[in-house]
Order: sequence, then C-alpha cells, then structure tokens
Amino acid sequence: MSCWNPDIIKRYGGHGPRYTSYPAASSFHEEITDQDYRDALADGNNAKRALSLYMHIPFCEHVCYYCACNRIVTGDKRIAEPYLETLLKEMTLKSALIDSQRPVVQMHWGGGTPTFFDDAQLTRLMHQTGRLFHLLDQDRGDYGIEVDPRTVTSSRLSLLRGLGFNRLSFGVQDLDPRVQQAVNRVQPFETILALFRSARDFGFRSINADLIYGLPWQSETSLARTLEQLGALDPDRISLYNYAHLPSRFKVQRQIDETTLPSPSEKLRMLTRAGSMLEEMGYQLIGMDHFAKPDDALAQAQRDGTLCRNFQGYSLHGDADLVGFGVSSISQLGTLYAQNARQIDDWQMSLNQARFPVRQGYRLDQDDELRRDLIMTLLCGMQLDLEQFGQHWQIDAANYFRAELDSLRPLLADGLVTFDGRLLQITEMGRLAARAVAMVFDRYQTPQTATRFSRII
Repeated sequence: MSCWNPDIIKRYGGHGPRYTSYPAASSFHEEITDQDYRDALADGNNAKRALSLYMHIPFCEHVCYYCACNRIVTGDKRIAEPYLETLLKEMTLKSALIDSQRPVVQMHWGGGTPTFFDDAQLTRLMHQTGRLFHLLDQDRGDYGIEVDPRTVTSSRLSLLRGLGFNRLSFGVQDLDPRVQQAVNRVQPFETILALFRSARDFGFRSINADLIYGLPWQSETSLARTLEQLGALDPDRISLYNYAHLPSRFKVQRQIDETTLPSPSEKLRMLTRAGSMLEEMGYQLIGMDHFAKPDDALAQAQRDGTLCRNFQGYSLHGDADLVGFGVSSISQLGTLYAQNARQIDDWQMSLNQARFPVRQGYRLDQDDELRRDLIMTLLCGMQLDLEQFGQHWQIDAANYFRAELDSLRPLLADGLVTFDGRLLQITEMGRLAARAVAMVFDRYQTPQTATRFSRII
C-alpha cells in the first residue's frame, strides 16, 4: 500500500518525540514538589477521574544486548523482596490521598520483567493493590502485564489470569535463532508457541507481541520468516520497533558486533516489507509502530474516535489519571507530569521518609494543554476538525495555529495530509509519518532538539 512508500519513509523518517506525553519528557525539570503531587491527586478526586495504575519492576534475569530500558540485570532473587516492600509503601502513601471510589479502569505492570517476582510476590502485590484501590471485577478493567517467554511457564500464566490480568505482552523481538544468539535472547519458537496456546486456553482477551527490526544478522528475508511464524501465533496486536544502536549511551549495546547490523537501506526494505506483510495478514496500522486486528479494542476505539495516548502508548483510557509506582515510573495527573527517582536508593529513601519520590516533572500551561489535545487527536484519530477544536478551547484555532498550518505546505505537497480550511486529515500515505505532522505543532521541538530522540520511522 502507499503507506509503505520508501521515498516518504526516507524523507520524513528523521528524529522526533514518541508523544507519549506533550511536552516530551525531555522538557521535565526538577521544580515539581511533593505538594504539587498532592494537589494533583486532590484535583483528580474532585473531578472524579478514573485511574490507570502502572507498576515498574525493573529487574531482569538476563541481559539483552539491544536493551535501552531502565532495568537491573541480576540472578539474585533476594533483591526482589526489599523492592516489593518499598513498592507497597508507595502504594499505601499514594492511596491514602486517592478517593477509594475512583475505579481502576486500566493497569499495567512493566519493567524490566515483572515476572522476576515469584508467585507469592506477584500474588501479594496484586492483593495489596486490590485492598488499596477500586479494582474492577468480571474482567471489566484492562489489566495487562509484560512477560518474558524465557521466565514464564503455563502454570505462571494460569496464576496471572487468576490474579485478574486479561492482557499479555510477550517480548518476542525475533524468531531467528542466529539473531537471538547475537542479542543474548534465546527463546525457541516452540516455547513461545506453547505459551501463546496456554494464554488462549486461559482466556486472556488480548495478546501483544513485540518485534524489533534492525538487529544483528537480520535481513529483509529473515524478518519475513519471523512474521510468517508469528502469524501462526495469531497475536491480537503487534508492535514493530526500530532498533537504535547507541553504544555510547547504552553500554550493553557494545556487546553487539556492528559489522553484523543491517545497513540503512536493508532496514528500509525490512520495514516496507514487514508493514505490507502485516497488512496482508489482516492487521491495520494504528499509528507509529503499532498494529492491531480490525476487531481489537484499539482498532475499534480508533474508528469511533475514543483512542487515546499516554505513557503506556496507545490506550483506551487516556482520560484517566495515570499513577506510577516504582523507580523511574511516570504519573500523569491532569495537567501534571511527575517522574519518580531513577535510582533505587533515592526512590527508597524518599518513601522511607514518607515523601513522594518525585525527581522531576512538568506542569502544563493552557497553551500546552491545547497543543497536547491537538497532537493526541491527530496521532490517535488521524484527523482534526479545527472548528470543533476551536469551539472546545474557545479560541480561533485557524488563527491561533496560522504559522503551523502554513508550515504544513511541504507535507500537503507530498500527500501526507489534506486540509480544506477546516478538516486536517493525515492520509493513508501519511500515517507512518504521523509524528512528523505532530511535530509541526510542537513549540518545543526544533531540528536541533529533535536529534535527542529516536527516529520517527
């Protein structure tokens, strides 16, 4: 399809934010206080907003050489218990200031690898969450967890389902044994297949598979084979991420032999073929690097205009207050972003003193708010009605964004967007470069500042 035009990918595939927030986290500063966080929780109570909970468990048993996440690699399971104890302290501290009637419509446990915790620890964390917060029964909430196929079994999946999780995200990355060996993530296809089958048997309603392209020894042909095998697993959603090789920033990536990495031209062929294959397999591009089946909740939400975006990526519950727990986690409470300390010692010290472990954050002003709304509307719905937008925000939107709309001319000429004076639409060809469209309306980004981010495509 025209969406996978290699010329457009090359022209607009530069660097830019992922827009899990606006402004991006690079704008966060250290002037956010404990009182700011308390005030934001109180505002959410007054507005009776629903809740989305995120638990960050940073531990991994094995190091993956491509990884750029905030994680701790260790085989020493004794480290898990003191972390869990501090996590429970944070939950108790924050829950005391949150109206217990606010429903938890979404919950996600990420990392690292949350299943680094053993069965008893997972059970304890979930039970304490249910005691402190209003979890929904009968599968009415969207409760997901990231799992490493190397460290879970069918019985562990059964436990997770029994605890109330109904969504799984598997870190597949690649199914070629040579690629797996090169990135130190060996997980045979048969193992992943068995886990997928168990997950279906246990009634998980959505299964996501993460893939990465640009890894050592990958090629257009090998990635196509991985996608063919993945088709047999029949995931509901697929994420296809671009590997960014930055060994100067992420020391573990120095374990990768750069001579085995695919060339930029090969990566371009990999992406275009993969995108076309996924569409032929029945998946639709939600945006950026996320694909979903047409009957998946994300695809349905995009069609009916309710799709949102937050620090958990595309979401069905972007209007909920996102409360983060654990080292480096980010909360989004109305107009406040607040990120926890990135070092475990700092995080634990704050909580031992009964203080919120906020390290940095950002409070949006009115211009930030309306630009966030505009950017998220474009990235989720692929269109924006300027007249309706202006009425909502009580502004003359066409005049307010006169300079930005004028800057869209090159994108209009290349067919990425259409604009009739009222309705701005991202075309089928433009969907893959939607972040480039969003950047036009980002007052914090310039070609110079954009280089700190990953590539758009």
